[in-house]
Amino acid sequence: MRKGILLAAIIGLVATCGIGLKAHAADDTDTVKVGMTAPNFTLPSQEDRPISLSEFKGKWVVLYFYPKDQTQGCTIEAHNFQRDLTKYHALNAVVLGVSLDTVASHKEWCAKDTFSFKMLADPDHKVVDEYGVPVMTHGDMHFAKRQTFLISPKGKVVKFWPDVKVEHHSEEVLAAIEEAKK
Repeated sequence: MRKGILLAAIIGLVATCGIGLKAHAADDTDTVKVGMTAPNFTLPSQEDRPISLSEFKGKWVVLYFYPKDQTQGCTIEAHNFQRDLTKYHALNAVVLGVSLDTVASHKEWCAKDTFSFKMLADPDHKVVDEYGVPVMTHGDMHFAKRQTFLISPKGKVVKFWPDVKVEHHSEEVLAAIEEAKK
């Protein structure tokens, strides 16, 4: 419990002031940009089942990267996506969360908070690095920066949020899908 509280405090401090963390990312040429085809990947979900981006061809994909399971900002963001899941489904969209956490961590968090969308484990930074998402480090802990990519049914990145504010992010993403469908 203390470790979880300490980790939440560190991430909270980082989210508000960025104190004490070093960030690094792939160079700009490796960063996925709007207009590019989204790189395919396969990562394990909270059910320890491999999930590939290619499974969702023909659907809108909200690919969101977040720092850490069971922390305040990440929990707010995930609950908002869960709250709006029927709206996403009505727009032919799926939500995929990605962090550097393990399958076991995702499984515990999804069970505790009843998240039904896929949380993907990327502890080796494979997809985080491929998409150019900055990784923050604090000692031996690593956290992906909170960023979101909206991928069209044809597999193109149509919108990118480099600096997500969790409180209204789900509504912003829904609005972007509705706008892109026009």
